[in-house]
Amino acid sequence: MAAIAQGHTAIAGDEHELFVSSQWQLMWRRFLKHRVAVATAVILLGFYGISAFAEFLSMGDPAQGTHRYHLLRPQTIHWWDGGFSPHVKGLEGGRDPRTARKTYTVLPDEKIQLGFFVRGFEYKLLGLMTTDRHIMGFTDPAVYEERPAPYVLGSDAVGRDQWSRLMIASRISMTIGLVGVLLAFFLGVSLGALSGYYGGWVDQVIQRLIEVLTSIPTIPLWMGLAATIPRDWSVIRVYFAITVILSIIGWTGMARVVRGKFLSLREEDFVMAAQLAGASRGRVIFRHMVPVFTSHIIAAATLAIPGMIISETALSYLGLGLRPPAVSWGVMLQQAQNVQTVALFPWLMFVAIPVIVVVLSFNFFGDGIRDAADPYSQ
Repeated sequence: MAAIAQGHTAIAGDEHELFVSSQWQLMWRRFLKHRVAVATAVILLGFYGISAFAEFLSMGDPAQGTHRYHLLRPQTIHWWDGGFSPHVKGLEGGRDPRTARKTYTVLPDEKIQLGFFVRGFEYKLLGLMTTDRHIMGFTDPAVYEERPAPYVLGSDAVGRDQWSRLMIASRISMTIGLVGVLLAFFLGVSLGALSGYYGGWVDQVIQRLIEVLTSIPTIPLWMGLAATIPRDWSVIRVYFAITVILSIIGWTGMARVVRGKFLSLREEDFVMAAQLAGASRGRVIFRHMVPVFTSHIIAAATLAIPGMIISETALSYLGLGLRPPAVSWGVMLQQAQNVQTVALFPWLMFVAIPVIVVVLSFNFFGDGIRDAADPYSQ
């Protein structure tokens, strides 16, 4: 009987804690029950960690290349040699007499030592502190004069290290999704709120604008907007221009959702009470009405970010987005536009793997957020 009583007490305590929890606490508990969403959240945090420390994780200068080691297959890091001694083997270049293709012969007796936290090219850690330390690289700085990096993911057509370029590309491709979604949702929430709250001619103008934008085919619209970017712009200016282009295209769906919510909320008692209390229209919209469906906005944002990433990758892949010397996943995939690359140099397509992983992770994470946004549903 005592055990049963303790069980009932524990259940009553859990129910009491559930009843007194805030909306965000209930969402957090519901999200933690979605194991796939939690796992993908960890994966996404890992990718954003890579983005933040991209230069530190690079094993060589991503801009440095050499024709001596162009289109080199990924090299294996050997970790043991009579003890813990990470190293890569030496290489000797040559030409295939029949195809004239560059070939590389591994020199088993030549060992190039690797170490952790070695010195390399200078950069600003987190944009604040100047340093030249890298997670891994050659222990002898003189080796960098001959070969830019250990080439653990191979090299591209001009001998640049694919691993180091992938680290830098992850930063641009991951952040452009965040910035693009923030701008798109700012436009969507603001214009959708105005459309649903005021109605009348304001609603008509905004809705007709949305219909015009959604009726234009996406790729021609991208091409037209991307063609307006001057070729002599810097990498940073092109980055922000592409972000604005993606935002111009991506705000229409959220605007319609917010408009529908506002049409149903503007006659609610709490909105009428705020108006009678003398609250300004801006306060009624952004202080009382928007927070009602903030959870839905967060869920929609997490599902919109992979679309932004895919859009940037597609634009850059087609040569309409970011251009060298900028490095993004789309820019790196430009080298994989022909069958020869797929057949002879498949390591140039490794960059497609993080694109797939990130997009799937965002989709699963968004599903978890969407379910958690309604903690009272079964």
